[in-house]
Amino acid sequence: MEQPKTLQNAIKHFSDEQVCIDAVAKLRWADGPECPACGHKEHYYLKTQRRWKCKECYKQFTVKLGTVFEDSPISLTKWLPALWMLVNCRNGVSSYEIARDLGVSQKAGWFMLQRLRLALQNGSIMKLGGSGSPVEVDETFIGGKARNMHKARRLRMKVREHNWSKTVVMGMLERGGKVKTAVIAERKKLIVEQVVRENIMPGAEVHTDEFPGYMSLSEQYAHKIINHLEHYVDGKIHTQGIENFWSCLKRGLNGTYLAVEPFHLFRYVDEQAFRFNNRKDADGKKLSDAERFNIALTQVAGKRLTFAEVTGKDDARPF
Repeated sequence: MEQPKTLQNAIKHFSDEQVCIDAVAKLRWADGPECPACGHKEHYYLKTQRRWKCKECYKQFTVKLGTVFEDSPISLTKWLPALWMLVNCRNGVSSYEIARDLGVSQKAGWFMLQRLRLALQNGSIMKLGGSGSPVEVDETFIGGKARNMHKARRLRMKVREHNWSKTVVMGMLERGGKVKTAVIAERKKLIVEQVVRENIMPGAEVHTDEFPGYMSLSEQYAHKIINHLEHYVDGKIHTQGIENFWSCLKRGLNGTYLAVEPFHLFRYVDEQAFRFNNRKDADGKKLSDAERFNIALTQVAGKRLTFAEVTGKDDARPF
């Protein structure tokens, strides 16, 4: 059967559990299934149980084992359409929509999406700026305005007006390339400098606004500054690319998700970064929905997120 091209085709294609198992297994194990326990590739397939049994250690394993799907009673016939929707809906998809469309509870839909967002995290150690293109660096503030907060809560949290009640997100975009993001505790010089040095190659050309925290970057980078009080573009010096990413991110947060706790914000930022980075391939050709889905499906292995972690009981905060 041909690979699905639309959501309707995907739902029909993945309506059979065995088809789903074969699709995940093919992308997870290019050379055939291998035992997660011992790495052996000789196995039996138990058709009625839809699992393999290793000939070396005799342990049984399913395609879900060692992936974000592990220990989930929800079938892959619902997991895969949920993943398709998440990676191909430009502004994201809410847990209520997942619940309505796939026939699960809203709580289950929310947990499914959080696990799938973990799969979308790239975790690449490759630094930006290696191609010679400028890297745009900027930060944005996510959260409600302090003046809209209930007075009792504002006093309890000792929140003032301005942006102090919001969460800071840093973004670094290699022009014509990938974007990297980081949710940071505070917008301070030492923190933003550390994030830049961890993600951008020394010697690269870096474009920022006039924020004083970036002033020391000229010691290691070809630092260009655009003063937004005067103009937004000065020849080729600007941060309009990363501003475009913030626009995409905030449309999803404000229009689809409505309310996101700071504790979970990094997951939603990673989700948007995945869609943004996989709009086109290395040659600049637009990726199809199926190609973007396959990229995400290759990243489900080796990642696990429990309900205790996602609800904060294991203190999985990014900072």
